Amino acid sequence: MSYIKNKTGEKLWALREGLLADKGEGSLTAAALGVTDTFGRLLSTRGYKTAEAAAAFLRVEDGVLHDPFLLNDMDKAVSVMEQAIADNKGIMIYGDYDVDGVTSVSILHLYLNSRGARVSYYIPDRLGEGYGMSRAAIEKMAEDGVGLIITVDTGITADAEISAAKELGMQVIVTDHHECRATFPPADAVVNPRRPDCDYPFKSLAGVGVVFKLICAAEMSRQNNKQAALSRVCNEYADLVALGTVADVMPLVDENRLIVKYGLALMQKGGRMAISALVAASMRRPDGKSSRAPRISSTFIGYTLAPRINAAGRITNASVAAELFLTDSRARADELADELCETNRFRQAEENKIASAAYEKIEREHDFDNDPVIVLDDDGWHHGVIGIVASRITEKYGLPSILVSYEGRDRAEPPMDIDMGKGSGRSVKGLNLVDALVHCSDLLEKYGGHELAAGLSLKRGNIDLFRERINEYARSVLSDGMPVQCALDYDMELEPDEVTLSLADDLRLLEPCGIGNPVPCFVLRDVPVCDVIPVSAGKHSKLIIKCGSREVTAMFFSRSPASIPVFGGERADILCTVDVNEFCGVRSVQLVCKDVRPSEAHASRRNAEMERFEALKNGTAPYAEANEVPDRSDISAVYTLLRREARMGNTEMSLRAMLGLLTDGGNTSVNYVKLKFSLLILLELNLMSLEERDGEYYSFNVYPAPPKTDLERSGILRKLRGMRRREQ
Repeated sequence: MSYIKNKTGEKLWALREGLLADKGEGSLTAAALGVTDTFGRLLSTRGYKTAEAAAAFLRVEDGVLHDPFLLNDMDKAVSVMEQAIADNKGIMIYGDYDVDGVTSVSILHLYLNSRGARVSYYIPDRLGEGYGMSRAAIEKMAEDGVGLIITVDTGITADAEISAAKELGMQVIVTDHHECRATFPPADAVVNPRRPDCDYPFKSLAGVGVVFKLICAAEMSRQNNKQAALSRVCNEYADLVALGTVADVMPLVDENRLIVKYGLALMQKGGRMAISALVAASMRRPDGKSSRAPRISSTFIGYTLAPRINAAGRITNASVAAELFLTDSRARADELADELCETNRFRQAEENKIASAAYEKIEREHDFDNDPVIVLDDDGWHHGVIGIVASRITEKYGLPSILVSYEGRDRAEPPMDIDMGKGSGRSVKGLNLVDALVHCSDLLEKYGGHELAAGLSLKRGNIDLFRERINEYARSVLSDGMPVQCALDYDMELEPDEVTLSLADDLRLLEPCGIGNPVPCFVLRDVPVCDVIPVSAGKHSKLIIKCGSREVTAMFFSRSPASIPVFGGERADILCTVDVNEFCGVRSVQLVCKDVRPSEAHASRRNAEMERFEALKNGTAPYAEANEVPDRSDISAVYTLLRREARMGNTEMSLRAMLGLLTDGGNTSVNYVKLKFSLLILLELNLMSLEERDGEYYSFNVYPAPPKTDLERSGILRKLRGMRRREQ
């Protein structure tokens, strides 16, 4: 049984499940809404078949804030919390170290502080304590006089720790959103929409979303006007709720979409000092200058703000991020924001180092034919970074992955069998990672998480058996003959004339985008690529493509030109999003590439050119066309190009790269057949050495040419001229 089709990680392009629309579908909706026909067709593919339904979706009229008291134990939680405030009990917020946890801690601390409560917070150290609650921390809280612990984004599996807190005389409220076990911890209240016995209509709240509902419930119980209470809580905290919800990759549907849309609008206004400080620090370039002010979107949160907040919990301590949201000093906020950005740069370097080592291990050790789950362990990998690397591995290979690190231990140092490792895993559709860990629970010290992401700890001596057990479970769950493979979903194919600024503006109406309402992706087929240009010293690439008579920029981030399988002068299929580029007051349409490959039509033409060249070379073709016989200027252009490359130390190049450089240099008359014959002629005339390798890849060395090279000495050229078709 094989679980992956292509070990190189080549991705499938898959039309989103159930999505298909005819060319004219959605035109009536488009006309009614005043948008492009292309956008109307997109709305139709997403199920909004009428103008009324589409308008309601775009205005977020299909979402409502559900009554928080529909959550089981919410009434108990509010009662216990209100009594603690009234009795001036010490309240401890026990959080998690990711963005969801930090924003949960922050909004509850801000709220309780505004109520005059005696409140503090505790976020465990990832490296020293790991995920979840610890008995040592709870005992210290009891010594410090804490009367009530409120967990946020954690606690649903902390049975023993919460039992200890109760024995020490403390009350406990659990607010969480992670998967539940068969029994709940013995807390005074357990608020979690994923409780099997909970009838709350929306199960996919983030941890910060559950805390938001707790605050809403508390305010609704204190005020006669419930709508006014909800509005006040939204105005105060929706920006932080949006930040945590997007960062935790929760589905942006139902009330999540409503909260995030409102929260993004608040963030765009720049009202919260902490967020504006972090945005400013994120936009500051190494030279000290600042990039233009960004448009705040779910994408900006996911790729810019969230990694910086997460970096604190991964590398140092998440309390740095919490302090940023709680400080009332702009100078201190700027200082903390800069610290988060610096920590994130260190995290990026550490991540790249671990990823390189992990890829080598996988290629050397993993059994792709039999094991659907990649399990790696190593000494010295940073615990705070292995989760991100696991995500990269799963994306690259299309397989679930789990990385375990025994940081700071020597493998030969006894007693190595009981050395504790901390692990982080990522999964794919079809394999619930929490269920897989339950199957291996007797080998684990601790575990928890979601369907697609989880954490665990285990002893070193159990790692081999764990690897066997989890792969055994995965083989039983994944259907035989249904290999896991990287796939990129797209919504529909576009014609070049549909790539317009108007479409890019229309697409912004869909925001906020995320799981459940993904950023629309499109495929462009057989588009001419004019050039591939390095950006930021080759870290990124800019493709200049032709859409009809217009040149359009297509950015490919985190991909160097050398890693893109298309050259200037070729034609490509592009999977991309459509966005607006704003520079110096000028707005233009811009594509953001997700994947690029040589177009099928271009590949077919190239195969025909290869066959044509072989026929001409072998004399099986009856004649040669005029555009297949190189002249002196063609041969000179090829010679000049290779001599220039050789002088720069580049003596290896593919035929496609040569064609791309010739086209970029204005030598558009040199086609595939002419180039192949030009190389043979230069070799025949002893003007260069040439060795052809696999895939039309050449190594060469160019010799100095005499001032007047007599091309008539070439038998190849004379033969071709003799075969040339005469004008009728």
